[in-house]
Amino acid sequence: MAIDKKKTKFRIKRLSQIKTWQLVILLIMSGFISATFLRLNNVGMVERRESVEHADKAGDIVNLQQRLYDLQRYVSTHMNADPGKIALDHTYKQMYDRKLKEFEEEIKNQSNNDTVSKVRAVCDARAQQGGYGRFTTQADPRYINCINEEWAKYPAAKATNLQFEAPSTEPYYHTFVSPIWSADYAGWSLLVTIFIAMIIVMRLVVLGMLKLMLRRRNKLF
Repeated sequence: MAIDKKKTKFRIKRLSQIKTWQLVILLIMSGFISATFLRLNNVGMVERRESVEHADKAGDIVNLQQRLYDLQRYVSTHMNADPGKIALDHTYKQMYDRKLKEFEEEIKNQSNNDTVSKVRAVCDARAQQGGYGRFTTQADPRYINCINEEWAKYPAAKATNLQFEAPSTEPYYHTFVSPIWSADYAGWSLLVTIFIAMIIVMRLVVLGMLKLMLRRRNKLF
């Protein structure tokens, strides 16, 4: 029992050589470094997401695809870089305009230019009164229904099955998922921070157990 008591005191002395406050300071420093790298990861994502938005507004499809690829590659290899849902509003609008123009050209072939103007005038006025517009990412179904309803009133529409269908919005939405942990500066520094925190907790637990054991032996002898 004397030997065990001596060993217990020696272990307590060894563990007490490194002070808890020293480890806490080290933990704070490591946590600050981790937070800085995590922030830099997020900044890098924001820069690439803005590049996608600029390419979308410019209408450069080739550049847009490259910027999307850059964003996807960055997000997939960096933690804390989730960009959320990317909506290519301007690219969709261009496709929507193209589809609507093709539909109106078909109306002209089946009827005349005046029919297109009348249908557009009615639906534009209705959209303005109803507080919705023609060009939204979701392609407002109220405007689409209006076009088809007004066109159906003309005799030429009865001879055809021509209807306007907005392009699907699905290809113009992109969602990229950032990993929970990544092997970069942020990831490794975070592991170091967690490791230091675990050391502090384990040290306090072990010290508490050793002191409790020593106290019990002192009561017995």
